[in-house]
Amino acid sequence: MRLWMRIAMVLGLTLAILVPLTMVRGVVQERQDYRRQVVADIARSYAGPQTFAGPVLVVPYQEVVEVEEADRAGIVRTTRKTVSRQWTFFPKTLAVEGGLKPGIRRRNLHEVRVYEWHGSAKAAFEVAIPADPGTERGRRIGQPYLSYAISDVRGLRGPTLQVGQRTLEVEQGRAPGHVGGEGLHALLPPLPPLPPGQLHRVQTELRLVLAGTERFSLVPLGDQNRFSLTSSWPHPSFDGSSPRTRMIDADGFQAGWEIPGVASNAQQRWQSAKGDLAEDAATAIDRVSVSLIDPVDVYSKTDRATKYGLLFVLLTFIGFFIFELTKSLPIHPIQYGLVGLALAMFFLLLLSLSEHFPFGWSYLGAGIACIGLITFYLSAVLRSVMRALGFAAMLSTLYAALYGLLVSEDNALVLGAGLLFVVLAALMVVTRKVDWYQLGSRPNPSPARREPILSEP
Repeated sequence: MRLWMRIAMVLGLTLAILVPLTMVRGVVQERQDYRRQVVADIARSYAGPQTFAGPVLVVPYQEVVEVEEADRAGIVRTTRKTVSRQWTFFPKTLAVEGGLKPGIRRRNLHEVRVYEWHGSAKAAFEVAIPADPGTERGRRIGQPYLSYAISDVRGLRGPTLQVGQRTLEVEQGRAPGHVGGEGLHALLPPLPPLPPGQLHRVQTELRLVLAGTERFSLVPLGDQNRFSLTSSWPHPSFDGSSPRTRMIDADGFQAGWEIPGVASNAQQRWQSAKGDLAEDAATAIDRVSVSLIDPVDVYSKTDRATKYGLLFVLLTFIGFFIFELTKSLPIHPIQYGLVGLALAMFFLLLLSLSEHFPFGWSYLGAGIACIGLITFYLSAVLRSVMRALGFAAMLSTLYAALYGLLVSEDNALVLGAGLLFVVLAALMVVTRKVDWYQLGSRPNPSPARREPILSEP
């Protein structure tokens, strides 16, 4: 077989191995989808990812306004109507703090991280009720109330609210008469108008326990916001505004935020979205979030590993090809294909084992199984145990390098680039004396008489 035909065969077999590698990646995706379903099922029975916002102080009122309307004859007339409106006041200062107590919920092979937030929200308001515009408008001020938004009130446990020196009862819904499970509200004593320059000062503190799944978020609705979160979970992931202070170690984390209202769009978005915290309605609301992540996500690591599968197969086939050139020992295409399938099988073994055992041990077990099988097979194909051990050493080095890429996410790019450079350098060193023109100008000699064709040093 001429050189170009053998090169085409190697490339064709390499591309053919993409089929089982793609199938393995499909299995990884299916398992990831199944885990997401498990998370959703547990969230439905426990509580979903939580977002806590508030309080805001709302003062409803009614007043008479003049409107122009056309009657049945088309004549425009001015009429008076009573309309309901409200003033919304955001806290001057908002301080939210508490601890996230992590836990694990298990279903089948999957573990889902849950938590209970034992927190408090302290807010200070300065409220100025505008003076009545006149008796002709007949403004009537209703009873003010505090409103808190919670994305999933099923996780709420024992809230207590103190306003000044009084303890008030909290009720379901973000507003009086609101029956949806979107938050809490509490009715306040009436706030009469004050002379110009004077303000109602209201101090509030809500204490509660809020259970949720995997992610917890806070919305900076105050003019000045201070948030503080602690937890014994050692692997947090922060989203939104970065913490001003943070400390993460094996015992957990502590994080603090200081966010001025002018640096956030939360108040404007709250007004436009009417306090809706649903993900599809308020994705643009500024919030700070912390997720309790799993640093050993077997599915993401296995998916990343399969991306290097083609490189493993290609390097192994190139090794076979170089071996044929230098040792005059032909290797049949079926033998290429069986070794390629064994390499692809590594990733399926890794996925299946890592669902039951720690990822490191699963990687070691899958690597030993596949390298051992390939070494046993190549000892017969290459007619030498030492030659097979040489290929085993090469594969072991590649697997060790891949493991380093998987466990070092921050340095994955530089390590991957370095690995590719070393592999290319090794190929160039090994083939630097091959005379490709002479080798491709005539058919390969028979296996019994074939000799490597090298250029003179």
